Amino acid sequence: MDKIKVLIVDDSALIQALVKSVLESDPQIEVVGIAENPLVARKLIKELNPDVITLDVEMPEMDGITFLDHLMRLRPMPVVMLSTLTTKGADITLEALELGAVDFIAKPGIDVLHANVESFQRVLTRKIKQAVQVDLKKFRLNQTLTKNQSTKALNFNGVARNNHLIAIGASTGGTEAIKAVLCELPATSPAVVVTQHIPKTFSARFASRLDACCKMQVHEAKHGQKIKPGNAYIAPGDLHLTVVSKNGALFCSLQDTAEVNRHKPSVNVLFDSLIPIADNVQAVLLTGMGQDGATGMLKLKQHGARTLIQDKSSSLIWGMPGSAFALDAHTEQSSLAKIASSLLRYAALGRTEMRGELNVNK
Repeated sequence: MDKIKVLIVDDSALIQALVKSVLESDPQIEVVGIAENPLVARKLIKELNPDVITLDVEMPEMDGITFLDHLMRLRPMPVVMLSTLTTKGADITLEALELGAVDFIAKPGIDVLHANVESFQRVLTRKIKQAVQVDLKKFRLNQTLTKNQSTKALNFNGVARNNHLIAIGASTGGTEAIKAVLCELPATSPAVVVTQHIPKTFSARFASRLDACCKMQVHEAKHGQKIKPGNAYIAPGDLHLTVVSKNGALFCSLQDTAEVNRHKPSVNVLFDSLIPIADNVQAVLLTGMGQDGATGMLKLKQHGARTLIQDKSSSLIWGMPGSAFALDAHTEQSSLAKIASSLLRYAALGRTEMRGELNVNK
């Protein structure tokens, strides 16, 4: 098997050396070149034909976003961004994902240099191996879908039952997949709770960016916040989001407990909290690396929830939905383009009526 050829684009000699050392410790990866700025990177891409690029988001001469924009228009290829965990870094990284970056990883700090090299190595090499498998043509089609849906929302006249809840879990590629779904949901939509694997400093900016382009109101979830129709609640990047039912109403509850499946927030934690109200829940697993959410989805299905997974052909990474598929945890699967309309139709018709509609359409 040929090694994965990686080009490192970063202006810091220290980061260049660390990333090179980390990647070359994996026998399946070869660092074919290092560029200190995007101008050098353009030349090396032509000469070396790398499979994946690691790209610093902030560099002199030409910033990472401008370079990425040019790259995705002229020579699309898998890019993993190295991002600073700051508000500015969050905005730049989310913009990079909109432009076509496959994934991101926190730029290593002093703690990584001195104590957590193994953790950084494990995550970065895994992301590189996932990135090289991405079908960029398919990814670009999903981006077009997201942009086209950012100004429209579907019609919806109301739910069949009170407190009907949509719960979404996602990871790699999920920021754009979530955007594609939420942008189609109208202001009258059932409430939505979302767990996306994302760093602490990114979740508030992610919610804010969604709120600006969606008809629904989108919030970073707060502890004790009442869950209302027409609103979506994003799990904070360092806390588990759960849902509790009190006196006929639903509320967000944030838990500062241990990681689950190496994630905090975890989709399994969210899904497990919904078991008491499962018969009034639609649980969705979108694109993402790993298995988080699969066992939680199976439990919800067993307790009467509708469970929907994004299909393989429209997923950037079919890890999480694929794991649910392997467990037979889903009641249905759908392309990304059809998920929002399917959620609304089920919410309006209810289980019995929709089953009848599906039988008629067979």
